[in-house]
Amino acid sequence: MSKFSLSRSFILGAALCVMGAPAYAAGDVDKGKKVFKKCKACHMVDKEKNGVGPHLVGLFGRTAGTLPGYKYSDAMIAHAVVWDDGTLSEYLAAPKKVVKGTKMAFRGLKKEKDIENIIAYLKEATAK
Repeated sequence: MSKFSLSRSFILGAALCVMGAPAYAAGDVDKGKKVFKKCKACHMVDKEKNGVGPHLVGLFGRTAGTLPGYKYSDAMIAHAVVWDDGTLSEYLAAPKKVVKGTKMAFRGLKKEKDIENIIAYLKEATAK
């Protein structure tokens, strides 16, 4: 393989990785922690203790409505998506629109950057 082919392959691979990376990866953890202040009255990220809302420890990869010990709405149980960057982004933008009948009273985050930042924060804060 020539140097040109190898370089071109490397550049193409790197470009595909960057293009395929979700925008959430660009979120700012510290700014996300500030945005999360809107959520912390109901949700904990550092303890496996439910409050008004379920705790968020181990959130990513968990199926919605399945955390033991928390009484979810029938709507959230039926929603049954796996929480990841995309599903969480959609939900945080408009919870009541995404899950009609959810108990969550929060209206949603209007700024895409706030959603990116809170997802970055949640990824770090809720990892088991």
